[in-house]
Order: sequence, then structure tokens, then C-alpha cells
Amino acid sequence: MNIRLDDITHPQVLALLQEHLDDMYAWSPPESVHALDVSKLKLPSIAFFTAWEGDPASDGVLLATGAIKEINAQHAEIKSMRTPKALRGKGAARAMLHHLLAHAKAKGYQRLSLETGSQAEFEPARNLYASAGFAVCGPFEGYEEDVYSVFMTLALPQAQ
Repeated sequence: MNIRLDDITHPQVLALLQEHLDDMYAWSPPESVHALDVSKLKLPSIAFFTAWEGDPASDGVLLATGAIKEINAQHAEIKSMRTPKALRGKGAARAMLHHLLAHAKAKGYQRLSLETGSQAEFEPARNLYASAGFAVCGPFEGYEEDVYSVFMTLALPQAQ
């Protein structure tokens, strides 16, 4: 598996991001959808990563996406974690999460937070985050309490 910083132009990436948005709008009311579209994922405050099997320039298969959005110098947010439906259960999401954690630590963030859904469809994501040490918290950075949202956070160990 090759995880790399991505410019969000590959057709497989665009298709997976559209699948992500389609599901978010199918599972939650519009005012409770916090997924970012492609234009927002290209902002300078966001580092967007993709995980590939093979070479994306030729026969590669996209396994996962994930992003880190800087809130401030100490705090960042995970965005756009997604694995194609047909490729779930192969460890790509866990590998992407570990990569995002390593990136956040390298950037010196002290806290990493996220918003995910409260519905049954989001249970695998909540379990993945909990297994990495994320704990449920209150809303952060402009979010508000919402029955459709679960907020989670993790204090990151600092290098000595």
C-alpha cells in the first residue's frame, strides 16, 4: 500500500469523494452533513492523502482517502476518511488513520478531533477511531450539538 499526498485530480479519487458525499446526504439531513467537497479539500489548510495498491498513473486501485484540516497550530481535524464499499475490511482505513496520526504528530499538533455520524452506518468508523484512542467529546471549532453527529478527540503525544 502506497499512501501519498494527493492533488485530488485522479478520476478514482473524484469518484470516491462523490460516493462519500452521496452517502452523507443519503444518511443525514443536509444541515447535518459536514463532509467537504473537492474545492474545500483543496484549501491550503488541508493536507489530503490517498492510499493506493499499485501505481495510480497506470493500473492502481484507490484503497482509501483521508485528510487533516488545520484548525490552529495545536489542533487539527480529520476529514474525508473513506474506503470504497467494495474494498472495505482489508485494513486500508486503519492504515490511513495511522498515517494521518503520524502526519499530525509530525506537524506538532497536540490534539486531533473529528466529527462522524451517530447512525448505524457510521458504527464501523466510530469503532475504528475508538480503537486508536479517540474518545467522545463535545462539539469543537464551530460545530454545534446535533443528534446526527458524534464528536471525538485524541490528545497527541509530543516528541521529547
